[in-house]
Amino acid sequence: MTRPRPGRPRHAPDEGGSLSPRDQILEAAAALFVDQGFSATSTRAIADRVGIRQASLYYHFAGKDDILLELLRTSVRPSLETARALEDAELPPPAALYALAMADAHTLATAPHNIGMLYLLPEVQLERYDLFREDRVELQETYARLGARVAGDDPASAAGARRGEMLIQLVEVVIHQRRTRVPDAADCHAIAEACLRVCGADEPTITAARAATADRRRAARSITGF
Repeated sequence: MTRPRPGRPRHAPDEGGSLSPRDQILEAAAALFVDQGFSATSTRAIADRVGIRQASLYYHFAGKDDILLELLRTSVRPSLETARALEDAELPPPAALYALAMADAHTLATAPHNIGMLYLLPEVQLERYDLFREDRVELQETYARLGARVAGDDPASAAGARRGEMLIQLVEVVIHQRRTRVPDAADCHAIAEACLRVCGADEPTITAARAATADRRRAARSITGF
């Protein structure tokens, strides 16, 4: 986990004022990790990109491993929170699965610098990244449970577990799409529909799930104003 460490003040103030120093570090690290690789990126390079002293970076993060862990968890945390809420919501299983796939795909499609690409780093298999892998496993298990409810079988069965793995990987295709183009809402809908088809849903069920998800999003916007 990230832990603040003593460090000197920033070398230069944030002229834009839109991001906190910590978020500027994360943004710079994401760009460098994706563009030139994790191993080839030093904390000095990250600090230089932000415009701060290297010691200031260590005030916010213990090192680049902590930065990578936070980036990984940031990419999965919103979808995990949505998954927990959808399991508690009074929605038909197809609508809940559709909504989760849409939200997850949108998060991955809009994450800065396509940080989902960092999932493929060999370093991510190390013990220090257990928290990220635990988050992702919880998300995958939610996909398995929702998928089983749509399919009408046991999520704890071998078939149910495999389906959960297929569903999360189907959504993560957005990461690879971003290597050549910018995924849009139509891509997210197509992925959500494909998730329901994997679970055996027919076209009327998919249409109803899409409509229920749209109604839920309109209701949320009417409450929040967004």
